[in-house]
Amino acid sequence: MSDIIKLLPDSVANQIAAGEVIQRPASVIKELVENAIDAGATSIKIILKDAGRTLIQVIDNGCGMSDTDARLAFERHSTSKITCADDLFSLHTMGFRGEALASIAAISQVELRTMKRGSQMGTKICINASKCESQEPEYCPEGCNFMIKNIFFNVPARRKFLKSNQVELSNIVREFEKLALVNYSTEFTLIHNDNTMFQLMGGDSFKRRITSLFSRSLEQQLIPIETETSLVKLNGYIGRPENARKRNALQYLFVNGRHMRHPYFHKAIISCYEQLIPSDEQPNYFLHFYVDPHTIDVNIHPTKNEIKFENEQAIWQILSAAVKEALGKFSAVPSIDFDTEDMVEIPAGNTSNIYQPAIEFNPSYNPFKEGYGKNNQTTSARKATQPISHIEKQADDNLKNWDTLYANFEKKFDSATSGQVTVKSSILDQNTTPLAIFDSNETMLLAENCRFVQLKNKYIITASDRGIIIIDQYRAHIRILFDRLMNSKNETVKSQRVLFPEVIQLSSSQNLILEELQEEMEKMGFELAFLGNNSWSVNSVPSSLKGMNVNDLIHEVIDSVMTGGKDISTKISEHIALSSAKTAAIQYGQTLTEDDMSALANDLMKSTQQKYTPDGKLIINFIPTDDVIKMFS
Repeated sequence: MSDIIKLLPDSVANQIAAGEVIQRPASVIKELVENAIDAGATSIKIILKDAGRTLIQVIDNGCGMSDTDARLAFERHSTSKITCADDLFSLHTMGFRGEALASIAAISQVELRTMKRGSQMGTKICINASKCESQEPEYCPEGCNFMIKNIFFNVPARRKFLKSNQVELSNIVREFEKLALVNYSTEFTLIHNDNTMFQLMGGDSFKRRITSLFSRSLEQQLIPIETETSLVKLNGYIGRPENARKRNALQYLFVNGRHMRHPYFHKAIISCYEQLIPSDEQPNYFLHFYVDPHTIDVNIHPTKNEIKFENEQAIWQILSAAVKEALGKFSAVPSIDFDTEDMVEIPAGNTSNIYQPAIEFNPSYNPFKEGYGKNNQTTSARKATQPISHIEKQADDNLKNWDTLYANFEKKFDSATSGQVTVKSSILDQNTTPLAIFDSNETMLLAENCRFVQLKNKYIITASDRGIIIIDQYRAHIRILFDRLMNSKNETVKSQRVLFPEVIQLSSSQNLILEELQEEMEKMGFELAFLGNNSWSVNSVPSSLKGMNVNDLIHEVIDSVMTGGKDISTKISEHIALSSAKTAAIQYGQTLTEDDMSALANDLMKSTQQKYTPDGKLIINFIPTDDVIKMFS
């Protein structure tokens, strides 16, 4: 039997590695910019065509490479960052595995021009799907100029799963924001299709870089944090509690100049805001951690965004204490300003002459004394000898009327409970006409005079000829609104003008998505106006969604589209309709009248997909009569 285990060719191995390291155009930019930072670049320019599908060009003024280094850089596991295994535990650079350039070259066409600092001549190298096609001397500026063309051209399955240009560009912008924040003293420029999206000056302070990337209004919202211990040095900013956001909170953590995701430290920060902000809101924060490189491990994930800390619990406590101290020192607590002008002066010494109202009180009053409240000799004699106070008289009258009060209470209780029992029996009584029936296709149909009961302000219960039907009110309304919005695509949509237009503030990445959505949303009854600086005004909404939270709706639609597939043009209406329906639907906890429940159930019955929501969640459940009988057997 012949051997079956073979060594994979480099081209195949590089494509496998590319699947882990290079997931989309944003991944290419991350790897190339981090290499430029490691090379000492103080100025980095990123040029894109078609959201990186056609071209990703990264130009830096770093140290550059010799012609030999330029060729070796594209070989797998070739790196200048480490020389032995021990170096992995004292990393001061962003890259170290030597996989990024090999992975990029495996799934694209690469052209590199580079000249080593102090040299007289540079080199140009062209690589196509890991194959070096040419290398020749060429004069060029010091540093590196990478041109990555036609990403995933030789891996059609991967290219097919790229999302729309706007979604991919949005991901690029979010990656760019992380890189620009962590390297805030570096000059950055981002150009897309000849349009300059960002131009950030070098030498910025961290605070200025934050406001340049997001909004100048953040400047007054940031609380500084700075602390240093033997384990960690912390500096950066947290947001004021009053500026917490329900959506799109700006939350960034960095360690030793590297962006990281760390749920444990995130929880430490959030716990400090527990009594200061609503539970559904999140604060902004931008924090840098500086620790001994020997105490962290960055080599646990291909993207190097997940970091393991040796002193995690101790740093958690330091972080929590620093955030609480900053909040206590800088949070604006409103002070009470008493206007003492023309006020009567209250003496601070002897208060015996201050007027105090007299309280009439009979010390012999005892409502539990035997015979009290009865019309007998004791009561009559007391009435003759001393007056009864107003309070005592009221208590006396209440005790006399106690039997009457109790009788009235019992009467009202019986009346209330009898009404409830009547409603329940009308639904469950098997001798009455069925309230709902099923047709041959197992579709539920409501009979006339159908009765409903609401359970826990969440479910609607009615009866059928075969058992009990339970409807989820929120999901039912989602299905109804979704169908209306989808059906309105080919009709004249009725819009409801908003009395006070809602102004929505977005991030740069979200703004790109809404630009793509605008035309389709206007077909469905929305009227949007761009105000500049990533702000939009919502002037009209579909009349079927009247009363919804417009801010939540826009963010929900954007989030839904960003997680959608590549063929977004054919699915964009469904994303908008589903997001809009979820925001505008009757929420759990809302009390419904029987007329409300009847209207909701009848509208649901008109749907051809009454059993499930558009995203596949169950709307109707059914308990057969036989199962009900078994419960009591």
